[in-house]
Amino acid sequence: MAEPEFNARGVLIERWPRSLTTAGQVLIQDGRLALLTSYGRVIDSAPLRAVRAARPWFAGSGSAVATVNGIRYRLTMGQRGRRPDATALVRRFMEAVSRTSHG
Repeated sequence: MAEPEFNARGVLIERWPRSLTTAGQVLIQDGRLALLTSYGRVIDSAPLRAVRAARPWFAGSGSAVATVNGIRYRLTMGQRGRRPDATALVRRFMEAVSRTSHG
């Protein structure tokens, strides 16, 4: 198994209008995106070519929206302890989705 292209823990994962986990994990590895609970249970997973990611105007600098299997999820990274690297995490996430799904 290859090293993950992206891995963030402590992620608030929401599927409007409710929160699915407040300390989840976003993992991009072997060409797949996986959204996991804090216990490692898979919330959703898909090949990166089937994933869309964006930073909508209404989301804060530490948030992104990912569409996985037709379901929109709001991902708020670094929200636990208001980590200052949340914006950088989102940027790395967006780059990993773009690079891996289109390249």
